[in-house]
Amino acid sequence: MHSAQRLPAEVQYADELNHLAENDTYKKPQGWKLSPQAVKTFILGSNKAIGNRSIAKKIHGNDALVERAIVTLAGQRGLLLVGEPGTAKSLLSELLAAAISGNSTDTIQGSAGIVEENIRYSWNYALLLKEGPVLDSLVPGPLYRAMKHGRIMRFEEITRCPTEIQDNLIPILSDRILQIPELKQDEDKFLLSQKGFNLIATANLNDRGINEMSSALKRRFNFETMQPLKNIQQQAKLIATQANQQLASAEIEISASDDICQLLATAITDMRTGHVEGLSISPLTNVLSTAEAISVLYSAALESHYFGEQTIRPKYIANYLIGAVCKDNNDDIKRFDDYKNAIKRKRNDLPLWQDFIG
Repeated sequence: MHSAQRLPAEVQYADELNHLAENDTYKKPQGWKLSPQAVKTFILGSNKAIGNRSIAKKIHGNDALVERAIVTLAGQRGLLLVGEPGTAKSLLSELLAAAISGNSTDTIQGSAGIVEENIRYSWNYALLLKEGPVLDSLVPGPLYRAMKHGRIMRFEEITRCPTEIQDNLIPILSDRILQIPELKQDEDKFLLSQKGFNLIATANLNDRGINEMSSALKRRFNFETMQPLKNIQQQAKLIATQANQQLASAEIEISASDDICQLLATAITDMRTGHVEGLSISPLTNVLSTAEAISVLYSAALESHYFGEQTIRPKYIANYLIGAVCKDNNDDIKRFDDYKNAIKRKRNDLPLWQDFIG
């Protein structure tokens, strides 16, 4: 059994990926592990068994977008996934890379501190001093590895990086060549991308204007906007699936019930929209992401497990929601109290919601 805290998608879903590969009868783009049809099935699941096995749905609410994203990656254009926090941009990026390349770890997490060397390549300075600028002295970065092995590179939160760092991608996406002018040998001064290489970037709409992408870089991406899940049942199912997987991996013998997941998804929707069954409240300034919602449920399960109740109580959900939604805005604490008061007025006759408000 793996002891890692979190497994990359290609390890977590290795059985599904291997099964799809064994039963994949469709044409594959050069360098791909699976055909586009099999990639779609891996991400969106199958209504009927594939070779006597069903495939679970992993992305909810953006089915048409997933198909367009796969087509984009089969061509020679990068894919940029944009959307609000919590719309599963990073999850889709990871799943696509795992299915197409068999590897989702050629990844850059964008931030103000990212420099060119973090993306392309750096140097082993001990070898550099001893042998000079030769290939053995070079330390490949995610971009170098992805191009050399014909894999997908993921660039998370690209607009968090300075514009001049982002623009390093322009010649890569245009010519598919990585220049390495420091190397001694002429034949080593560039790296040609291998079949299967492409780039997926993600950007948070809340970060618009922080480091605006240049028009030249935008032209080299196909943009796809991921929408929040508006269906509460879909939200609840996604939260339950991910949280229960984490609990099983941690050998925690508690699972989230449908009722608890429905309550959490309903609370998130209430606080995002500012409406509780016809009653208007002030929406919270922080939009709870899917990852944060899963963390809330996971934390509530851990409290139940370690402090003896062995069932996830709504009051635990409320306790961890406060820390998730009330971050750097003190007004959100009052808004959360107002939300609980609205619940008291509208749902006080429901036992689960009674326990939620405490």
